[in-house]
Amino acid sequence: MSDTLDRLQQVLEQRKNADPSKSYVAGLHASGLNKILEKVGEEATEVIIAAKDASQSGTKEALTEEVADLWFHSLVMLSHLGLSHNDVLSILAGRFGLSGLEEKANRPS
Repeated sequence: MSDTLDRLQQVLEQRKNADPSKSYVAGLHASGLNKILEKVGEEATEVIIAAKDASQSGTKEALTEEVADLWFHSLVMLSHLGLSHNDVLSILAGRFGLSGLEEKANRPS
């Protein structure tokens, strides 16, 4: 799975400075951080709705599609800010062996 994230990161970096009229990702970057954050918020809302629908219908395809969209736009956001999925995976890896409550208590306020 990390191969997929690595490949996606390469594509996102290549398209960061591409022609915005020919690349959705380039268009997001050209529109600026606020537009990217708007998309992340929109996708997060769609995930919540899809999860509620999945819990009632038992059909989970729409949920996984929406989570993929949220992850994608989150990765665009990270890329825009000079970060990547590896920065997030590093944080997650550092949390192994800690209880969730302990990890949360150790976070800076």
